[in-house]
Amino acid sequence: MAAREKKEDPAAQPQNTPRIEHVNLVVAEIDPTARFLMAAFPHWAVRGEGGGEWYGVPRRWAHIGDADNYLTLNEFKIPKAARGRHRDLEGSEPGLAHIGFEVSDLDSLVERLAGAGYDPAKLGEDHPHRRNLYYVNEEGLEFEFVEYSSAVPSEKNLYQ
Repeated sequence: MAAREKKEDPAAQPQNTPRIEHVNLVVAEIDPTARFLMAAFPHWAVRGEGGGEWYGVPRRWAHIGDADNYLTLNEFKIPKAARGRHRDLEGSEPGLAHIGFEVSDLDSLVERLAGAGYDPAKLGEDHPHRRNLYYVNEEGLEFEFVEYSSAVPSEKNLYQ
């Protein structure tokens, strides 16, 4: 059987278009964030984990995700009082505000997270082509989940 010629979408982005492969986060404790992510995305798992030293400080790390995308979580083995904190989500200081994930079925995600004991922290604004909401996990990290009802970029990216 001869290989089929692959049809290219003329409107598709070039193959060298960047995509985010992973995000690397420092957390006070890995396990709460890992549990949250795997409740949100049941197909995600611990892809790898290990430890060692980072500039003389012992640390544990884990990759949570699937074959294509993951979050690296780093936990430094220092006293809890010395670990610091994440930025105030209502404040204006620099730092991570949230990580956004596009999902195909927001209602199912909400059900899975409710079943794992998580409730949304806030709802997104009304929008004609998307629904979104935010969760804050035990670690204090905020995650946005968005479901688009349109594949048209000008509709998905409509800023009101």
